Amino acid sequence: MKRGTLSYSTLSSSLEAASFVPENSPARRVWRRFRRHRLAMAGVVLASLIFTLVIFAPVFTPNLPNKQDLKHRLAAPDLAHFMGTDELGRDVFSRVLFGGRISLLIGLSAMAVSVSVGTLIGSISGYFGGRVDTAIMRIIDIIISFPTLFLLIMLASFLGSNIVIVILVIGLLSWMRVARLVRAGFISIKERDFIMAARALGSSSSRMVFGHLLPNSLGPIIVAATIDVSGAILTESALSYLGLGIQPPQATWGNMLRFAQDQMAVAPWTAIFPGLMIFLVSIAINFIGDGLRDAFDPR
Repeated sequence: MKRGTLSYSTLSSSLEAASFVPENSPARRVWRRFRRHRLAMAGVVLASLIFTLVIFAPVFTPNLPNKQDLKHRLAAPDLAHFMGTDELGRDVFSRVLFGGRISLLIGLSAMAVSVSVGTLIGSISGYFGGRVDTAIMRIIDIIISFPTLFLLIMLASFLGSNIVIVILVIGLLSWMRVARLVRAGFISIKERDFIMAARALGSSSSRMVFGHLLPNSLGPIIVAATIDVSGAILTESALSYLGLGIQPPQATWGNMLRFAQDQMAVAPWTAIFPGLMIFLVSIAINFIGDGLRDAFDPR
């Protein structure tokens, strides 16, 4: 009976300990710190609202983005057209929402490309070190030495301007910062005791990288990924404004600004609303990035 009681007591203690661990896990601590960051939470609310409007665009607007109504060219905002119409009588509100789909798709996809490439190259550089690290860092320095906008314009001019090309061009020219962050994380972590113990136990390189080094470097990667979304959206907008991004009749926030510049004096709303969306998305994502950085590194 005593033995049974002891076993039950031990089991209860184990269960209490198990239930206590998640409450103090690193992920929960990060979430608590992030939740207390007011600007970050405001960014989450704003970004969620914009993403909802964009994803469910057909629900919120009855007008098709490319439907022309020449009788109502450059009409001011009213109940029928919340954001007015453009030079072809197209509903600006519809074009802002449907164009936002393309802008956000490019931003998220380009971020995925840059983070994937940067994480891979940074992992190789940080893990192997030595000549491999030196060679990779020199290549990154050479790429960074060129003006990014010049490279973007050159590649977009040669390769074309469909969605896939724009995503790849932006993503493949923005991985360098992620690579440096991952490399720095690997270098600071790989000499710690638990990594040395894993190496002494004969852990393979893949297990060391994916089981120990990479999970402990996720904080900076997540922060960089968040900010990269904003950067990619701004880059796509710049390319579209210069005529090298997505081409009409497909709407994006950038090419809406490009074609609105001729109507600024008589129909400022054609530029104000797409520009406002770019600003709001960028500020929301940057607020989230600041909150994540403070949550992962409270110092």
